[in-house]
Amino acid sequence: MTLPDILKTIQVILSYPIFTVNQTVVTLTSFLMLVMVLVGFLIFSKFLINTVLRKVLSSTSLEPGLQYTLTRISHYVVVSIGAVIAFQIIGIDLSSLLVIFGFLSVGIGFGLQNVTSNFISGLILLFERPIAVGDRVVVGETEGDVEEIRMRATVVRSTNNISIIVPNSEFITSHVVNWSHADPKVRIDIKVGVAYDSDVELVMRSLHEVAKENADVLKEPKPEVLLLEFGDSSWNMELRVWITDPKRHWQVRSALHCAIVHKFRENKIEIPFPQRDLYLRSAVTLNANAE
Repeated sequence: MTLPDILKTIQVILSYPIFTVNQTVVTLTSFLMLVMVLVGFLIFSKFLINTVLRKVLSSTSLEPGLQYTLTRISHYVVVSIGAVIAFQIIGIDLSSLLVIFGFLSVGIGFGLQNVTSNFISGLILLFERPIAVGDRVVVGETEGDVEEIRMRATVVRSTNNISIIVPNSEFITSHVVNWSHADPKVRIDIKVGVAYDSDVELVMRSLHEVAKENADVLKEPKPEVLLLEFGDSSWNMELRVWITDPKRHWQVRSALHCAIVHKFRENKIEIPFPQRDLYLRSAVTLNANAE
């Protein structure tokens, strides 16, 4: 086969019609051009975000969560523009595609309901920002940090370093605790019981000293010590302190618990065991011969 024959064969293959959209014939050549344009815009989007936007945003005072939101929105905008340009290049009218997608949505709408819901929820998360990248959240019984907000799901890295994929709709329709939202300061409460024969002023002063000696505890708002109730075997006290880093609340709790144990032993304050009073009635002698 001569070179002209080979070139003619390649031309026939590239001109082969694959499908028709609203009287517009899509050949293999136009399809490859569509793919190349889309891939080109995806690469450009990655370059724009990684090389330009992140460097510019990192030099500003914007919080990391807002920087992430801006980069994701920029990515969606660039890809959408690329899709419009790609379809226009191969001669497909987008208005006709919208009509076709409208008919298809009737048939597959129920099947893609969850996908659509999660996508819309993802946009709500990016714009309204009830959660942001870096926030400490509790979803169900899982506590972790928001690592990435994707189109369909959000990645939460738990405190034991396990990635948990949570559908975006869960953050919109379910109860979610965000420790970092708005004001990062959080209050943690430490409950402890003391014996009834304790000196209550000494107990309260000791708990104040424990809070004062902990470097993570804020001076303002001031720590509080409350006598909550008279329990079965103890006065139930509560130490309330404020910290600035919600991600360290478990470590601060542990440190305060240990400090309370040491401080109470130093001041001879007893943490009582639960007590129960048991009353025994005198035994009754049974007559084995009685009928």
